[in-house]
Amino acid sequence: MRSKQAQAREVQVGVAQDLRVNAAELAHQRGVLVVVDNTFLSPVLQKPLALGADFVVHSTTKYLNGHSDAVGGVVVCKDGELGAQLHRIQNSAGAIMGPFDAYLVLRGIRTLALRMAAHEEGGRAVASFLAQHPRVVRVYYPGLASHPQHQLACHQQRGFGAMVAFDVGSLENARTVCNALKLFTLAESLGGVESLVSHPATMTHASVPKEEREKLGITDGLLRLSVGVEDPEDLLADLDRALAAL
Repeated sequence: MRSKQAQAREVQVGVAQDLRVNAAELAHQRGVLVVVDNTFLSPVLQKPLALGADFVVHSTTKYLNGHSDAVGGVVVCKDGELGAQLHRIQNSAGAIMGPFDAYLVLRGIRTLALRMAAHEEGGRAVASFLAQHPRVVRVYYPGLASHPQHQLACHQQRGFGAMVAFDVGSLENARTVCNALKLFTLAESLGGVESLVSHPATMTHASVPKEEREKLGITDGLLRLSVGVEDPEDLLADLDRALAAL
């Protein structure tokens, strides 16, 4: 399958992509296929195919599975011919998910809508709390009215998810917060029922040159949260205690 592709991916936490106009329509005018990574929102909160995307990809390891105990991915399209081409490539390459992983993902999907509602409740609460905290420099979450793409997110999404990023000003401060957190586990993954914290500059983006990652907004003081389904009050208390250590 040879074609030009335009990809919309979650490079920056809390940055929405305008799929209907800036991506899909402009790309299709130039004969370019649009591929959207919808992992952060899941099909519950955003449906890229309905917005004009040609392909949607998900890491099923994340929200679709929801329990951090399976590894897999999925590519979805609505065009039968493109789907047949993908199937031939998959068959030739042997890109087949393990049967037990597939079972765990299918089981997880049964509770996806319920989990996403709980995730978002926690995400909103955490983002609002951090936005008002004096030790936090900046918060990235499109569910906040102050976010520059809030209206765009309202237009094309059914919710804002549970991925929240915030900047505490320095590498030293970021380490202090991570070490003080108790309910948020330090890990690179996301989308499970448990809440996680990561430091992108030294974890997910450790191999990216500092100048390049800072252009993406990934500073030394940036922390990324994957908010789980725990009681929001417990999560806020944990964050409050950790920030008090600064």
